[in-house]
Amino acid sequence: MSLFKTRDWWSVAIGEDEEFDHGCLCIGNIDNNPDNVDKIIIGSFHGILRIYNPHPTKTENGWSGYKVEDVMVEQAFQLPILQIEVGKFSSVTENLQLAVLHPRKLAIYSVKAISGTVEHGQQYQIQKLYEHNLQRTTYNFCYGPFGGIKGKDFICVQSMDGTVSFFEQESFAFSRFLPGALLPGPLKYVPRLDSFITVSSSWHVECYKYQSIAAASQSPGVDETQNIKSGKKIVVDWTFSIGEAALDINVIAFPQAPSSILVLGERNLYCLTEGGLLRYMSKMEFDPCCFLPYGSMTEGTINYIVATTTKSLLVYQDVTLKWAAKVEHCPVQVKVANFQDLKGSIVTLSDDGHLQCSYLGTDPAIFIPPATDARDLNYKAMDAEMEKLQKKIREKAHKAVITPNLKTDDDLQITVHVNQHLDDGSSATNDAQIPGEKVPSITARIVLKAKTLVENIHVDIHTSRPLTSSQHSFTLSSLESGKSTELLVQFYMKYCSLPSTLSAEVSAKYPSATGAPRVATAKIKLPLKLVMKPVFPVKNAEHKLTIDTNKPPVSLNDIFPDLLGENAGSAGAALGFQFFGGPVVTILASKSSQRYRLQCDQFEAMWLPLKDLVGRLTSHLNRGRSGDFKASFDGSLPLQEYFELIEAHFEYRMNAVKCEEMLGQRASQFRVIQRRLLTKFKDKTPSPLQNLDTLLEGTYRQLLALADAIEDNNQAQNNTSDNLSSGTNLLNYLIKLWLDLTEEEFSVLTSVITPIVNDNHQHGWEEMVDAAVTHLLRTVLAKTAKDTSINPAPLTIPSDASKVKKHIALMCDRLGKGCRLIEGLRERSEHKQKLPAPKKMNITENGTINETPESRPVDNIVNMKYNENKKKKKLPPLAGDNISTNMFDSETFGLPVTDIPDGDNFNEKRRQKKIEAIVPNLDDMDNQDDDRNINQTDSQALFAL
Repeated sequence: MSLFKTRDWWSVAIGEDEEFDHGCLCIGNIDNNPDNVDKIIIGSFHGILRIYNPHPTKTENGWSGYKVEDVMVEQAFQLPILQIEVGKFSSVTENLQLAVLHPRKLAIYSVKAISGTVEHGQQYQIQKLYEHNLQRTTYNFCYGPFGGIKGKDFICVQSMDGTVSFFEQESFAFSRFLPGALLPGPLKYVPRLDSFITVSSSWHVECYKYQSIAAASQSPGVDETQNIKSGKKIVVDWTFSIGEAALDINVIAFPQAPSSILVLGERNLYCLTEGGLLRYMSKMEFDPCCFLPYGSMTEGTINYIVATTTKSLLVYQDVTLKWAAKVEHCPVQVKVANFQDLKGSIVTLSDDGHLQCSYLGTDPAIFIPPATDARDLNYKAMDAEMEKLQKKIREKAHKAVITPNLKTDDDLQITVHVNQHLDDGSSATNDAQIPGEKVPSITARIVLKAKTLVENIHVDIHTSRPLTSSQHSFTLSSLESGKSTELLVQFYMKYCSLPSTLSAEVSAKYPSATGAPRVATAKIKLPLKLVMKPVFPVKNAEHKLTIDTNKPPVSLNDIFPDLLGENAGSAGAALGFQFFGGPVVTILASKSSQRYRLQCDQFEAMWLPLKDLVGRLTSHLNRGRSGDFKASFDGSLPLQEYFELIEAHFEYRMNAVKCEEMLGQRASQFRVIQRRLLTKFKDKTPSPLQNLDTLLEGTYRQLLALADAIEDNNQAQNNTSDNLSSGTNLLNYLIKLWLDLTEEEFSVLTSVITPIVNDNHQHGWEEMVDAAVTHLLRTVLAKTAKDTSINPAPLTIPSDASKVKKHIALMCDRLGKGCRLIEGLRERSEHKQKLPAPKKMNITENGTINETPESRPVDNIVNMKYNENKKKKKLPPLAGDNISTNMFDSETFGLPVTDIPDGDNFNEKRRQKKIEAIVPNLDDMDNQDDDRNINQTDSQALFAL
């Protein structure tokens, strides 16, 4: 029980299943009684009007509370009641009347007392004085002596579209549009300023003079009407931005308080002067519902009550919290009333009709704890029990862990079943972007099973490019305990590039029973036939890899029974697989030795077939046996081919940076020319344009060419990123087979040379891998103490990719000489198939590598037999309409490897020259057509960088 809570004086539950909101509560002497006692007036959205006159009596158990005699009037209307107010709305009397706002009607009523002839006393009658039919759906209204008229109250009704209509008691005055009104907001009248205060949909407090609103008529001589369609723009007197939606506005007009305007926002309360200046702001740590200012006894301060969603009433004096009390409900409106037996009562109304009159105070606890029974204490037993408890505490302390133990069983389990056969009707027919190929799809069945009731489940399907799924997300409202549901998802290859993984992931996010977010995940393993199709094997290829095993050779027909195709019925010594829209990979099995060979014209394309081959051999040869199958790689690491992938990827990254820099320059130039032309066009004295229009057109063509070139470059960069990811996976796997790495060491290797290629302007793959490899060379792979004391270089975009290539080569060299990737493991003996020793290298403080002149070059780490009679690949010509198709040619697959020397100045001049080639010649522009599209050769010149 809280000590600080409101003391109930009188309360009643109004109606059944009725709804109330702000504006449904009003306080006033509506019957114009000479004793000037306030009455409570309630109107509901169900159209029922009630008037109460609380007068409980004091009893031994407290106040008597609600009685039937407290109801003065209860009358039902046919329309919902949106707002009620008490004021002087009649032109024939100065008594108080009741204004009732309906969605399309404004009615004025008077409440009169009729003396009774029996013992029940007086009865009250509601009489309609007049009403106004409205043309627009209403939102709220305010009243006051508009224009300074004393003794009378006029009414301003605000519609849902922001229109304000003014009524001078029985007659309609005019209607106006508030400027920029999209949604209605709170509206109040300030008598001292003769102005209206509202909060617009742009979250600005706006002040409009009544004279300005009245003067903005449609046109002279036209009668005023509610159905207005146009009018003069009303000039706002002042504005103040609050940056949030407003809940209510109140105007301070108490004698002791300074004239102010209080605005209650969603998280703050603002006190403004009548001139629109901020007096103070109170930031609230709760969600307010409503508020009400009241008179203060202290000079120059403002008191106000704020009701919150936590069922609390907070009393503030300016920004200082003076009192806090709990209430039994969440108020939507609060008022202060003076009754016959209680002055300053707090009247609150909830949205479900709980009406309460209360006052502040304390409620002390009346519970007195009983006296405990006196008994003798057994100190020996207490000491023994204490020793036992301390022993348990010590045992628990030794077994304690830093992180808490989470439950191993989740509330939601995910099981994935992938169909063994491809779909009969492919889902990739309309989505795949691989020309000339019938791309297949495969269906995966995702089963979600709940152990307890789980709600708000959001399921996401994650795939890696170029794979995609038919649907990326699902939403389930709830899943009952012990129930399961199935989701069907189709996977297929969308883009014409090499996939680096055949795994997908499904994750389900849901809140636990305690509200904490939980995530359940599951892996989806897709078959190789989803991205490759069987073809005839190719005899000659540019790249070859040989894998040794410790088991007799097996027929490839038994290893790949699902990928035979046209090779079915052959001897099983050679099989060919082709990526959809990509190169052909041939797998050969030796008849005499325990070797298998993979060959392809594209180095990185052998990654997925190699991984699938080793996995199938392991499953086939370990079936029912001791499981001692082992694959190894004794050839030289294909570092030169891998470095070509790095160069290609880095070149596209640099092209993107240069193009974006030039695009920013051309955009700035375009804006400057526009301003110059606009100045000349506005000049009253015509002057020559000085070829500014020609320069503007040329700059516009350059912008179009640069934008298209950036888009083409980004598409090619995505393809080279996929190629680099596949090549990285292949290199890491070959190092694992070459050195027989443990799973822990292989995990370290893949985290250092990561196959995840995510590029941005700040940090790219090259600098992140270089930093990781450099750290490895300075720690577990360090040869001398000098290497361990080098400070790391800053992570910035390098000028070229030579440093990361040299560091990777040095790492492979040290691994081949017996170093281990995990500290503390015994060094392995130097591998019998040694890598040719690289140059003698030392890592300097800035991260570069010093080499001795007498050493061999780093490229000699690669066995030269793979480079004999082999020319470097060149970028294919991008001419004519083949700019989009040549980029995905099966021979190059988007790898612009050049044979130009690696001089930094030469590369920079060559790149800058080709970028500038896209700029149209302004002298020849007169001979060009008016077509504003990008020139094809311009895009080719930039894309060929």
